Amino acid sequence: MRRFLTLIMLTLTLCSCAEGKVRQYKVRVVNQYPHDTGSYTQGMFFKDGKLYESTGQYGESSFRIVDLETGKALRKLDFGRKYFVEGSVVLGNELFILTWTNKVAFVYDAATLEYKATYSYPRQGWGLTTDGRQLIASDGSSKLYFMDGKFKVLKTLDVKLDGRSVRNLNELEYIDGKIWANVYVSDIILIINPDTGNVEATIDCSGLLPAALRKPETDVLNGIAVNPKDGKIYLTGKYWPRLYEVSLVSKD
Repeated sequence: MRRFLTLIMLTLTLCSCAEGKVRQYKVRVVNQYPHDTGSYTQGMFFKDGKLYESTGQYGESSFRIVDLETGKALRKLDFGRKYFVEGSVVLGNELFILTWTNKVAFVYDAATLEYKATYSYPRQGWGLTTDGRQLIASDGSSKLYFMDGKFKVLKTLDVKLDGRSVRNLNELEYIDGKIWANVYVSDIILIINPDTGNVEATIDCSGLLPAALRKPETDVLNGIAVNPKDGKIYLTGKYWPRLYEVSLVSKD
């Protein structure tokens, strides 16, 4: 796994430098907050100033409204042991939640969190976000799927970095007209043009969680959220003890 991660990082770095086409950033920590180490973070977003988080693993999957200052769940929906919950997002008045390999997606009322419907979902569920008009999902490949509220695919986009497809797209967030995507098992986030699929920038998040805070169960970076009220950006990871407010710093 370490060798695989190194190859991903090296490939992204080399591609980013080619002809100066892709901007390179690193992150600077602005603030940090507690994060539940029992949260295997799959999706994270803000809506009306509230922080929402979906968590995975069989027997542990949940959807939560989280208090930013304490990291504690103010409200929590638990899922059955057979479900592995993935990305989540609110579009309009509805909350959408994907599952990994269960081949289903759930819809809830965004205001009350009351269950509304279950839809058949024909591919693996990974990340989920929205541009305010449609759902945007990843499935662990290099593809992004633009869908309506009934999960009908309207457009498919292949994400490329200097002409090469980038696989393992995971958690997604729509920020300032661009799609941000975690690359699974790496410390890299991509900033993607939603019209072309081209990667316009890479964000190196290595070292964000200090070694002193890592434990054997601490997993990979995964979790991107922007608060539309103030534009602040937050990052975390699976079973991480911290949630970080960050800003971008150019590596050039």
